[in-house]
Amino acid sequence: MPAAPPAPAVAPAPSPAGTRTPDAVAGDAAGGSAGAPEPVADAELRTEAPVPVSVPVSSRVPGPRPLTIAADHSYAARLTPAGEPEGGAGWCPERWTLDGPEPYAVPLPLDRPEAADAEVLPLSDGRVLIRRRAAADRHTFSLLYPTGPDTGELPLGAVIGTELTLLPPAPDGMNVYALLPGTRSTGVWLVAGGAYGPEHIADVPGRCSGGAWLDREGRLLALDRQMPGGGPVKTIVVDLGRGGEVTPLLQIAPESNDRVLLADADSGLLVVSSDAPGQDRLGWGVLGSCLPVRFPECLRVPEVTMTPFAVQPGQMLMPESCAVALRIDGREGSWVGLWRPAGRRLHQFAAPAGWLTGSGFWTRDGLLHLPYAQEDAPCAVALLEAPTDQPHQAVANGTTPSGEAPATAACTPVPLGQAPLTGRTAPG
Repeated sequence: MPAAPPAPAVAPAPSPAGTRTPDAVAGDAAGGSAGAPEPVADAELRTEAPVPVSVPVSSRVPGPRPLTIAADHSYAARLTPAGEPEGGAGWCPERWTLDGPEPYAVPLPLDRPEAADAEVLPLSDGRVLIRRRAAADRHTFSLLYPTGPDTGELPLGAVIGTELTLLPPAPDGMNVYALLPGTRSTGVWLVAGGAYGPEHIADVPGRCSGGAWLDREGRLLALDRQMPGGGPVKTIVVDLGRGGEVTPLLQIAPESNDRVLLADADSGLLVVSSDAPGQDRLGWGVLGSCLPVRFPECLRVPEVTMTPFAVQPGQMLMPESCAVALRIDGREGSWVGLWRPAGRRLHQFAAPAGWLTGSGFWTRDGLLHLPYAQEDAPCAVALLEAPTDQPHQAVANGTTPSGEAPATAACTPVPLGQAPLTGRTAPG
């Protein structure tokens, strides 16, 4: 397995109080390295990249539960051990405040610990929705909020079903949706934000999973669907403003499995996964564009798994300039990758020790926030500045200088059909 490149790529951005910056290691231009950059220990803030320091595995914080970040990045929530993890004491919801001068966490304990299969999701007003499995086929929902030394709880109601999952936070920050697959269709439920408790919004034929919001109003929802009886997975658009009207979105080849992993409403950038090139590859397209989906060679790294988790917002109609953050998982652990469609390379960075793996968000000016928890910093955020890439040269003779492999001419690139969101054009 290739060794990780040793040299720092960029200096850390100056950090506000209560934040720290991870060390950076550049990846290979053609695809990066399968070796993990070494994690770094907590250090004093500085304006130049410090020398990486290896952290022994035994000294790291035990694997934390995932952190879910609100749509406006004001709050986040997760479950933390209510006691010693090996003692089976259960879990306690915890809310992080991220929009102040320094992040801080507030536990939200009740008179009983939570089960390991509970889910939490923060709202933009500071309340935290919790989903509990009350029985094998019954899910209850409540809103939790701090009330002085105690925790307030507002029960919302229940939904009957077995495989219910929460969708990513809606753009308005106040509504929470869930998917409930059935035998031949999938129900879309509004579990928080309705007038009278959980409301059934739509039934979508087939089995749906995933979920990405395509607009700022929380109306257009991209779902990955497999029709009853099997067949390939294709991404569709569900228009919640039209009673769940369904429109095809991503159909690269007739028998390929095509999924939308991330979407940015400002630029129209879609980060996708497809096996149309012969194996599962990460690619990108533009919402409403007639250009083919492209599969960059730099995102084809052997012996690792890459999962995109955040897209830089605010790049209006400039999808190629959006920075994308990826979680990279290899035999040596997890670290961070940064990539732009207009760039030529995947940049790889050591994650801060105690990173809540796979969580983070971008600011409009290209600063990536990576939440982490350590013994001496139980609620902290590391800042990572997106490196500068050289823009692509013009396409000549059907090839691209970066080695990107476009989809074949017979493929149908990111069609929106009759969906109401149209008129975007890709930059030249």
